[in-house]
Amino acid sequence: MTFQRFYTIPFAGLLLALGMTTAVAQEEGGGARRPTVPSLFMKVEWVRPASQADTKVRYIPVQANIADANAVMQFYGAAGQILTTGNPGNEAAPYGVWSGTADGPFAITFKHKSGNLMDLSGLGYVRWAVKTSAFHVARPVIRVGGQLLVADIEFSAIPKVVTREFSLTNARWVKLDPNRLVTLNSGPSPTNDVWAPAPDLTKVEEFGFVDLMPGSGHGTGGWIQIGNVEIFAKSVPK
Repeated sequence: MTFQRFYTIPFAGLLLALGMTTAVAQEEGGGARRPTVPSLFMKVEWVRPASQADTKVRYIPVQANIADANAVMQFYGAAGQILTTGNPGNEAAPYGVWSGTADGPFAITFKHKSGNLMDLSGLGYVRWAVKTSAFHVARPVIRVGGQLLVADIEFSAIPKVVTREFSLTNARWVKLDPNRLVTLNSGPSPTNDVWAPAPDLTKVEEFGFVDLMPGSGHGTGGWIQIGNVEIFAKSVPK
């Protein structure tokens, strides 16, 4: 009997390996320049500002909850009802935001203060920390050409906060109503197809996360929790 051995490589590790391979190919072959892994475009690191000093209170997140002032936060739907959670520096319960108190769907996105767009095509990718409860899932959401879109990628992590890395290159997208955060069709379709045309990932205005279900309140009923978000993309002048 012959056994086969399979190996799994973390996404970031694979990208690093690809980048190293590309560099070698350029040096040895002297051919055309190939795509390289982009550097960190934006990091959303949640912190507790002086105005939220009471550790027994959960607060509605504000701009001061993000360490880097260049990462500007945008609210959609019931985002103004979510709360901070966790403790800064705690690996088991890291600081972030929690959606149990949101009475409707919501999205939070981030854009660069400079107005520069992000190129998330090709080897661009995102790393975020996520925890979920019940059937709730966290999905990536982007704004391109003024249109809010949600991806067919979902993340759940019920036991604990986990870190995930992903690319948007092969995602399919559905339009979102920016006020009600409900999905919309992209025109008449005999097969009830709701997929939006593929967006231009080289000109992403905002990136963030969405929960398409209302929260259940305090406890373990249903919600999502998002920790730090790191966006690895090329910076594109607007």
